[in-house]
Amino acid sequence: MAVKQKFSSFQEMLEEADKPILVDFYAVWCGPCQLMASVLEQVKAKQQDQLQIVKIDTDKYPNLASQYQIHALPTMVLFKNGQVVDRIEGAMSADKLIERLQPNL
Repeated sequence: MAVKQKFSSFQEMLEEADKPILVDFYAVWCGPCQLMASVLEQVKAKQQDQLQIVKIDTDKYPNLASQYQIHALPTMVLFKNGQVVDRIEGAMSADKLIERLQPNL
């Protein structure tokens, strides 16, 4: 289950993270985004010591979606030390996602 946390800004969250953050940009109306929810739970269960997962609803935070040039959903952006290190567009299996993330963890 995702943990809800409050930060004064998205940037503050990125800067204060002690491990890489995978940000899932999604929308509630997006079918593939809903499929990725269970995939991300599996990834979290396997990688929880190495990775933090955050979900951002692009309808509620359009400025963030624009800032990070989110044009397709789902799009996942991996941040490490406050910087973008990878972008992943589209749905995939938990094993494929872990394989993709591994070099940056």
